[in-house]
Amino acid sequence: MSPRTVLVTGGAGFIGMHVVPMLLEKGYHVRILDNMFRGDRDKVGELVATGKVELIDQDVRYGGAVHQAMKGCESVIHLAAVSINKSVADPFESVDINMVGNHNVFAAAADHGVRRLVFASSASVYGDPKKLPMHEDDELSPLTPYCIAKRSGEDLLGFYQRTKGLSWVALRFFNVYGPGQKTTAYYTSVINHFVNRLRNGLPPVIDGKGEQSMDFIHVHDIAASVVAALESEGDNVPVNIGTGIDTSIADLAKILINAVGVDVEPQFNPRDVLVSRRAADITRAKEVLGWEPTITVEDGMTDLIRNGG
Repeated sequence: MSPRTVLVTGGAGFIGMHVVPMLLEKGYHVRILDNMFRGDRDKVGELVATGKVELIDQDVRYGGAVHQAMKGCESVIHLAAVSINKSVADPFESVDINMVGNHNVFAAAADHGVRRLVFASSASVYGDPKKLPMHEDDELSPLTPYCIAKRSGEDLLGFYQRTKGLSWVALRFFNVYGPGQKTTAYYTSVINHFVNRLRNGLPPVIDGKGEQSMDFIHVHDIAASVVAALESEGDNVPVNIGTGIDTSIADLAKILINAVGVDVEPQFNPRDVLVSRRAADITRAKEVLGWEPTITVEDGMTDLIRNGG
């Protein structure tokens, strides 16, 4: 049997560069489709040199290119997207890449009869949650073009499931962090800002009381969830991927102070801050995927700071 080929769109990006090595460990052959606008050419080059990875330098916006890339692929992991903050600045590009791109990938996967499609959705489909932890059946209220595209992507998967029998899993990623992340990601800027001040011996400055929270999930655990979704028996559902723990900005500051190893106290900048909190209910991830997180926020952040991110 020749190794099964998986198409990974956006495979040269932050999450993709953690997913691809895991797929290789599992014996898959990997075909990356990426426009290399933000991709890491050197890292991809090393992977291609193994003979187990191909790079198709193309864009998900071009349906013909996606169709061509899908030929001979047993399954698909769709990671390609443009980020949340960029989607607000340029809704046209966001809709083009995230909505048209999604549809091109899903339609081609359905036409080629792939065994499984794994879609990188986002916890941002919930909008501001009314209760914690956030469950997959909660009301969705996406606020930006990025989040709206993620939600419509899930709906499109349902359409191709009903009309063409496409088997899919949509992973609603919470706040992903880890080595190799671009510092432009909107919530990593908080981490970078704190760390830069700490390394200069200055205390981190927190707006309000630091009650805003996120569910920080390490990219290694994210990659493991993608591989689990590719191989799970359960399908055709959205699945939260987080730790289930809401880490407040004040707690994050303490973790980073300890990681950097400086003796300072955070400073609070009293002002009204919209307090939004996030924490995933990960029951479904355990039940459907057999997945759970392995890296605590303390360990993951400490490792990131000590090894230079």
